[in-house]
Amino acid sequence: MTDRGYCVVLGASGGIGEAIARHLGANGWSLYIHYNANLANALRLQKELQVMYPQSDFKLVQADFSVIDGAEILAKQVRHVGAIVIANGQSMLKLLTDTSLTDMDALWKVHVQNPAHFISIVSSQLRRFKKSYVVFIGSIWGSTGAAGEVMYSTVKGAQHAFVKAYAKEAAYSGVRVNAIAPGWIETRMNSEISIEDQKMVIDAIPLMSTGTPAHIADAVSFLLSGQADYMTGEVMNINGGWYI
Repeated sequence: MTDRGYCVVLGASGGIGEAIARHLGANGWSLYIHYNANLANALRLQKELQVMYPQSDFKLVQADFSVIDGAEILAKQVRHVGAIVIANGQSMLKLLTDTSLTDMDALWKVHVQNPAHFISIVSSQLRRFKKSYVVFIGSIWGSTGAAGEVMYSTVKGAQHAFVKAYAKEAAYSGVRVNAIAPGWIETRMNSEISIEDQKMVIDAIPLMSTGTPAHIADAVSFLLSGQADYMTGEVMNINGGWYI
């Protein structure tokens, strides 16, 4: 652990979360590696980081953010938190007319309610540092919206709104609060979309390529590096020019 504390990486067992954890480990951060169900991936990541960066500390923490007390369960497992990266989540490809109240409730808990509650609970830890950080991995759909993903777009938009509001509230305590809004990123979730649909998306991206988890991890590293400390309340678009 460094004098800047631990970074909690929510969703570290997923593709983007794992890339973020690897980048932050390389940058000298000690980490709380959060997972929900994918213990095998989390264990593998922990062991690899411990071997590569023995001077730092890597702890596994588990919590299900789809349940009402997910944030409280996680908060009991962490100490000396100097940064939080919210990279967990779940997608939902459904028309609004096919989206149940249970679907809506799960999306809200995972993307907004539990992350916000967790930040609230550990905010006293963040304030112990002269500078501390909160970063949400939002989405392009939180900025522009997507047909067929109305409720997913809604909760991602709520994340962006939370960042702008909380950045103002937490600034006096030295907490920098920002978000990254990825476009099409090469993850397992997107690999399940048909080749034809993938080609349509790539044709609409000015840079004519998809992004990788490393592109998002690079941005997170920048926000936590100290080089972006005069920046708060921003939503960074990383999408190859797909949405500007």
